[in-house]
Amino acid sequence: MDADETPTGQIPALSIAQIIEEADAEKGTDGAKPASDTDVHPLQPVITSPVGLERALADRDALIQMCLYALDRARSGGVVERLEEGLAAIGVQALRPDGERFDPAWHEAGGALPTEDPALDGVVAETEVTGFADHDRLLRAPIVIVYAKKTP
Repeated sequence: MDADETPTGQIPALSIAQIIEEADAEKGTDGAKPASDTDVHPLQPVITSPVGLERALADRDALIQMCLYALDRARSGGVVERLEEGLAAIGVQALRPDGERFDPAWHEAGGALPTEDPALDGVVAETEVTGFADHDRLLRAPIVIVYAKKTP
């Protein structure tokens, strides 16, 4: 028995190429007729009325809230990162204002950290709970620790 005829369960790439070439020469691949009807149809506009737009926006808000809920409970750093990336892709940004001046309109104070440096007084020392904003709309304020000047 020739080595090429020995059954091994594998077909060498050269043999596959020869088989394809022979099949093309016999039948050809250009003779196929186009399908009479494809299963792919153009997308129809989904939002056709103000009610449709309101529904789409409400659904978007609900999905964002569900993602935040899942993010809060995720135990995997990779899952958290992927959820934050997905939210960022639609304009929802994670807020971690470490090093920024505390702004009660955008931040919630969770505690104070004494400092002797007057330049740090009122600056966010660290973020305890990440906040989120949908473009310019605050969804959840980050809970932060704020530097506070030590009193003598």
